[in-house]
Amino acid sequence: MEWTGTWVAERLGVELVGDGGLRDLLGLALRRNPKRAHLLVSNVLGKHVPQRPSTVRRAGYDLGVRVRALLGEDESARAVVLGYAETATGLGHSVADGLGIAPYLHSTRRPVPGVATAGGFEESHSHATSHLLLPEDPALFAGDGPLVLVDDEFSTGNTVLNTVRALHERHPRGRYVIVALVDMRAPADRDRLTAFAREIGARVDLVAAAHGTVALPDGVLERGRALVERYDTPVPRPRAPRGAVVRARLDWPAGVPDGGRHGFAPAHRERLEAALPGLAEQLAAELPAAGRILVLGNEELMYAPLRLATALEEAGHDVAYSTTTRSPVLAVDDPGYAIRTRLVFPAHDRPADGPGDRYAYNVAGAGFDAVLAVVDSAGDTPELHAPDGLLAALAAQVPRVVLAVVPSYVPQAEPAEPAGRTTPATGLATSAPAGRATASGPTTSLAPTASSGPLASSAPRASAAASASDERAPMLPEPLRGPAFSSYAPEEVGWLLQDLSDVELEAPTEEREEAIQSGGAHYAESLPVEYQPSAQYQELFRAALDTSAARIARAVGTVTETVLAERSPRPVLVSLARAGTPVGVLMRRWAQRRHGLDLPHYAVSIVRGRGIDANALRWLRDHHDPADVVFVDGWTGKGAITRELAAALAEFEGFDPEIAVLADPGSCVRTYGTREDFLIPSACLNSTVSGLISRTVLRADLVGADDFHGAKFYRELSGADVSVEFLDAVSAHFDAVADAVDAEVKELLGADRTPSWEGWAAVERISEEYGIHDVNLVKPGVGETTRVLLRRVPWKILSRRGAGADLDHVRLLAAQRGVPVEEVDELPYTCVGLIHPKYTRGATGADGRAVETP
Repeated sequence: MEWTGTWVAERLGVELVGDGGLRDLLGLALRRNPKRAHLLVSNVLGKHVPQRPSTVRRAGYDLGVRVRALLGEDESARAVVLGYAETATGLGHSVADGLGIAPYLHSTRRPVPGVATAGGFEESHSHATSHLLLPEDPALFAGDGPLVLVDDEFSTGNTVLNTVRALHERHPRGRYVIVALVDMRAPADRDRLTAFAREIGARVDLVAAAHGTVALPDGVLERGRALVERYDTPVPRPRAPRGAVVRARLDWPAGVPDGGRHGFAPAHRERLEAALPGLAEQLAAELPAAGRILVLGNEELMYAPLRLATALEEAGHDVAYSTTTRSPVLAVDDPGYAIRTRLVFPAHDRPADGPGDRYAYNVAGAGFDAVLAVVDSAGDTPELHAPDGLLAALAAQVPRVVLAVVPSYVPQAEPAEPAGRTTPATGLATSAPAGRATASGPTTSLAPTASSGPLASSAPRASAAASASDERAPMLPEPLRGPAFSSYAPEEVGWLLQDLSDVELEAPTEEREEAIQSGGAHYAESLPVEYQPSAQYQELFRAALDTSAARIARAVGTVTETVLAERSPRPVLVSLARAGTPVGVLMRRWAQRRHGLDLPHYAVSIVRGRGIDANALRWLRDHHDPADVVFVDGWTGKGAITRELAAALAEFEGFDPEIAVLADPGSCVRTYGTREDFLIPSACLNSTVSGLISRTVLRADLVGADDFHGAKFYRELSGADVSVEFLDAVSAHFDAVADAVDAEVKELLGADRTPSWEGWAAVERISEEYGIHDVNLVKPGVGETTRVLLRRVPWKILSRRGAGADLDHVRLLAAQRGVPVEEVDELPYTCVGLIHPKYTRGATGADGRAVETP
């Protein structure tokens, strides 16, 4: 069989020299490009040359296996894979598959409204040069693990240099791996990359399927341009359709992105693999049982069509695979030339750089009996169905064209498209909303109804089990992150909440207490007015932070090391908002400082009596292995939230209900930093030590069946914010307490840490002794007592006799609110806060202070 580079080599004098298998991998063509006349045409990439999908996938997968062997298991577990648009998006994804456990992102030339750009770079020789990086997780590149960069060919190294330079300035790391199907660099280019690696102090490895060089004679650009002008003839517009055009049903798995434009996690890969056989059955229902089928992807959308094609191939169909492209290439119908035929059609995905022609090569005249055209829903536009569009161009060539639409994954809400459009070209109904996966469900008004004030009673939510098992539920939005939501850095925590900052939710403390105790409202349906600390109280906070920061750092280290040893080597930290959030951030910082681990960290809502946010669990399940999730809280009191979480997770498979806490004075959990009841300064304040985020809200008129629970971002309190100050003060002691932590963890791992629940027993006893008869009104421990004084109507404070400075802030708050502090013996906690039983506003004096009534 003649080499498909012969035609160009003979006419231009271009010579391909290298490995014995180089000509099997590459052919040559010419293109209209002022920077480079020739085009290396890969036979295994699946872009210009239709190829068996298993061959295409294996080419990238095997490279990924080689990278894993090069890095080793530990380094592979910390790697991130980056592919280049448009040609290598699918290749990079297959490399990530071979690596097995790495998240994947590809650059893109499609800006997405509302999605922040994490970086960009230029590809100097390309037809379209600008690349954008749009990860939904801004912290994707923040770790120091290896970065694996994947392109189809490594010709000069300029693209890789530009990429590494741009990313290394933001997130320096010690190792990069460059992966390509072919390495065609000249010796000078190799030396340049070596020098660059030495300059930035990083190791750079290269993995390629084949190596070689392209020898270019003088004047090749001018001679190539002349050949293009001579042989390039206009492509006729589509003639009358030869075959039918139909739309296939495609139940794409909910929560799985259509590709790596915004990131693709190992958990997404698992869910897609499980769904592929069923998707192949759906597509096969519209395809001929016998005959040759081409699965045609669309520009950057390469991986999803490739996996659908491999599923059809595994089901026994005769399948080839390729994709459309924006790169103009000369077509010459000669067996010694790589691009035999060309279809031309207008762009149909509303590109940011304006309208223009797009191309499908080696499709016309190739003898296919059907073409399965796969596009994302952003490209399912009238232009696709127009008389000169892609579908019409295909229908003029083959007996049957099947359209499959993969829902576009966008990490923010998009307006719904009009349903039921019918295009004049084909008569196909194109009601995209049914399959479009945007980042939100149905729009929910955030304004309360006229009849619902902050204390309006809400209807019960749909059951957690129903929400978790509903695979067809609408896409959930991506986590909120600072600085748009919270004062924490974006990589510190992602909030699985909806922003209710513009909704009036605050109610006076006394009004809330009366409504809650009368059964007229749930505590999560409104917010207390944010406590504004006095100057004296702020001084107490800082004094407490100074004296306890090292103690907290030791507890942080102990609980983190216990989690890493017993729960998961790479846990996904999920804080219970909001008290758990500062602790989760500190645990993440410890893991990063001591072990170089860049742990994912999210905050979710859990509401006593209502359970955990089922949609947040669904999001976590879609993006991570539930077995890796470790729930984090600040402290235990009587263990009510511990029990609430265990009950809620009974309806969800895979999640471990055990909470990891900084302090466990109630002896309610196995994983803790300490069981002492001491002052944690983050308990002294509300939002101003928790990223300026309110406690969470769950109310039926604000939180729909497919929404996250809500919370507010108090931007107006930024002048009083000490959230980062608290984190930095504790983190500064990490190194100093490391040895003590190691010794303590060693002892804890061999000890019996079975919860005794002595805190719960004490609460029941106090509830009866003081005639309260409601354990929910007894709040044990320094942290819970502080909450009572800040948010509720306190009745009295019980203090362990002889308690010292840990209670200075409690005594100050109690004095300000006129609440008696009673010293008692044999108290298992440093203090206990008692909420006023059977509270009504008549039980307070004129000055608003709590008084005991007969």
